[in-house]
Amino acid sequence: MADDQPGRVSIRVAQLLLVVAAAGLWAASRLTWVELRTFDGLGPPKLVTLSGAAWSAALLPLALVLLATAVAALAVRGWPLRMLAALVAAASLAIGYLAISLLVIPDVAPRGADVAHVPAFELVGSQRHYPGAVTTLAAAVCTLVSAVLLMRAAASTRGTATKFVTPAARRSLAPPDDGDMSERMIWDALDEGRDPTEQPSERATSDDQPRHEADSEGR
Repeated sequence: MADDQPGRVSIRVAQLLLVVAAAGLWAASRLTWVELRTFDGLGPPKLVTLSGAAWSAALLPLALVLLATAVAALAVRGWPLRMLAALVAAASLAIGYLAISLLVIPDVAPRGADVAHVPAFELVGSQRHYPGAVTTLAAAVCTLVSAVLLMRAAASTRGTATKFVTPAARRSLAPPDDGDMSERMIWDALDEGRDPTEQPSERATSDDQPRHEADSEGR
């Protein structure tokens, strides 16, 4: 189990980052992203506030996806873990897009009016707030780092796939003509009553010798 320790640590750190990112998305969905000032000519001016959940409806679903991914990372290894890492990487791109879209859009008033269902002619001003978008961008970075850690964990656990196979299968998987034996293969040889330092050609000769002796006695 010690050989898999780095991969397990990477998965645990990735899970922590995914939970932090999900919490960041939830917090961002509660923060104010855009404020609209409207006046309909009949009453006093009004202030319409758009939260992150209203401005970007995908924030909360993405937070749930990150939490589900953090739980799923406990149960998958190998290529399913790679697919999970790819999904997390795609989610990080989507989260980053939601954050950057608010930061780079020239004017938030048209989209804000559409989201708030306010007639454009009633708009008299708008203001964007950056904490929610910055929090979302930080969540995207955490998500991307977790994707890298999950991919690294999948690569590190690939080499442990043959840890629990039978000794015969381990020998068949070993490269031919390799004089160096792993410590596990040495113990397997001792358990089977074989000399681990004996070369394959010597074992073949020793196995054939009793057969030749038996043939000589028979003749």
